[in-house]
Order: sequence, then structure tokens, then C-alpha cells
Amino acid sequence: SPIEAIRNNVFGTLNVLNKAVEAHVKKFILVSTDKAVKPANVMGATKRVAEMIVCARSRVSDVEFAVVRFGNVLGSRGSLVPLICKQIAGGGPVTITHAEMTRYFMTIPEAAQLILQAGSMGRNGEIFVLDMGEPVKIADLIKDIIRMHGLVPEQDIEIKTVGMRPGEKMHEELYFANEKVTASRHPKIWVADQGVEIPWTWLEDQLGMLDEICIAGNPEQARAFLLELAWAKNLPPAPMRTMNA
Repeated sequence: SPIEAIRNNVFGTLNVLNKAVEAHVKKFILVSTDKAVKPANVMGATKRVAEMIVCARSRVSDVEFAVVRFGNVLGSRGSLVPLICKQIAGGGPVTITHAEMTRYFMTIPEAAQLILQAGSMGRNGEIFVLDMGEPVKIADLIKDIIRMHGLVPEQDIEIKTVGMRPGEKMHEELYFANEKVTASRHPKIWVADQGVEIPWTWLEDQLGMLDEICIAGNPEQARAFLLELAWAKNLPPAPMRTMNA
């Protein structure tokens, strides 16, 4: 449901941001995702546009804005691990889309700590990224969880490959190619500089057009416009066009 995703992640972010500005709150922290980097699906694209909103609005507001970007949170609602455990409890099979697929993982305490740290450091629309180490192969994670249940992978519990879904990436990334990554005051947190300033007035016009498309109720047109916006394909001319997503 592209239109509902846009209404929730894009315009939901915009609505909360506007209310934060009206209420003169001190800080505004957006929780983003690694799927916002080079987005291949609607969910990632909506989160990327939400990042753009926060970063652009930070330059025309007294509120201290920041973005927190991280990968999968182990054990959170809707995450992979509870699904794997449910499939194991049902006797299997445990399904995987591709044997070589990898993802970044972090724990709930790590995610919460990152948000708190970003809240203490962020003020100018910075994008903070946790040092998440090396990506984990999902197939290995599944085997480990099966063993944690006292079972043997492929003997007690089948692991079934079902194929990649539309918009799914083999490997997620934490940064755009042209983002400059620098250290922060925290040894495990990095700052991603987009290398381009997206004008708020231009972005506001783009969001207005996206809103009109959503109101018209055309999901494919909404999807196409959203992805163009997320990939910054229609940015104003130079000198601002310096990011190659």
C-alpha cells in the first residue's frame, strides 16, 4: 500500500515535525533505517524522504534536529528473530529468501542508547549511524537460533529457500556512496554528511505534489514519484547537485 506508507512515514513525519516547531520543542530525533540508503522499495524510500525532511527543515528552524540510522533491531516487534522462533516452535520449516543474504543487527539496548546519544549531540540535522560491525548472514543466524532451541539445523528443522521478494536487497548499506563519514564524540557512533544541501522551499513543493498524487489515489504514480524524490533525481541545478545516490 504505497499511499498509506507515504501518509504514515512521509507526511506523518512532517506533521509531527511541524507540531514540534510550533511547540518550540528543544530537540527532534527521527529514527531511520539502513533501508533508506539507496532505497529499493517503498518503505526505504519513505524513510529516506523523512530523512530529507528533517535535514532540510533543520536549516530553517530553531529546533535541534537529528536523524538516527541503523539496521535491524533484534527482538523488536516485527523483527526477524521472533518470526524465526515462531517457525521453529511450529516445527518448521524456517524460510529464508536467499542463502547469501546479509543484514546489520543490533540489540534493543544499543538502539535505545544510540537514540539517547544522538539526542545529546544532534542539533543541525546530522545523520548519526551506529558502528554495527560486519553484516550477519541470515542463514547463519537461523542456524544459531535453531541450535539455541536444542535442535539440529536441516535435521530437526528444515531451512527452506523461498526466493527474494520484489524490492528486497541482498545486502543493506549504512551510507550513500558520496556521504562523508566522520567520527562523533561517541566512539561507536559516526556522522554521515550528505554532501548536499536540499532547500526546504524546493522540498516543500515536492511534498505538495506528492500529497496531490496520494489524494488522487494512484498508487503506481505515487510509488514512481516517491522513488524519484528519494533518489534526489529531480534536485535543482548545481551547485547543490553534488550527491550521487
